Amino acid sequence: MTEDAPRPPETTFENDTLVAALARAQIELPPEQVELLNRYCEVLWAWNEKLNLTRHTTYEKFVSRDLVDTLEFSKVLAPNERVLDVGAGGGVPGVVLSIIRPDLKVVLAESVGKKAKALAGIVSEVGLKTRVHAGRAEELLAKERFQSLVIRAVAPLPKLLVWFAALWGAFDRLLIIKGPAWLDERKEARDAGLMRGFELRKKSNWPMPGTYSESVLLEISPKDATQKGAADA
Repeated sequence: MTEDAPRPPETTFENDTLVAALARAQIELPPEQVELLNRYCEVLWAWNEKLNLTRHTTYEKFVSRDLVDTLEFSKVLAPNERVLDVGAGGGVPGVVLSIIRPDLKVVLAESVGKKAKALAGIVSEVGLKTRVHAGRAEELLAKERFQSLVIRAVAPLPKLLVWFAALWGAFDRLLIIKGPAWLDERKEARDAGLMRGFELRKKSNWPMPGTYSESVLLEISPKDATQKGAADA
């Protein structure tokens, strides 16, 4: 099925709580993380009344979309990695990663001034020490190095590859969550020669709530010396 396929009806839950939504999704987290995530939701949704930061304003949507996606990122990040959230918006995945993986050194990059200011306020109100960079990720990468760039709902693959083409010395890999359109985007990137010298791996896939489609986690990294003659991803 494509993203244009009819959407199944979404279930609504009256008087829902984060604990109940986590239980429905069969997600278990330490109590202190649940408390921080709940605080994050409250603060994010309060800011959202002044500035459009998210459409996921129920615990069901937060857990089934934002938290599930962030957990997929979390599974492939090594201990103590330096991680840059590109286009952090309201804080997914970066703020959520900071809560569920406190070992990570996460920086949030947001180029829209109003959103960056709101994000800094959210981080402060939740009580986190996560740093917010009010500017483009490329500016930060010119000065600092990261292992992974995490990207969700920012831009098509070809555009991302162009943006970061000259900055690969500042990071090791792109980790990108996409919907079914990733296949078309990969073809476009291949046809433009943007995948030359790079590996693309699908790390995981899972159902996309409210649709008949699925989300995928993609990893893009340079081919190593032993793979230089191999075909593009």
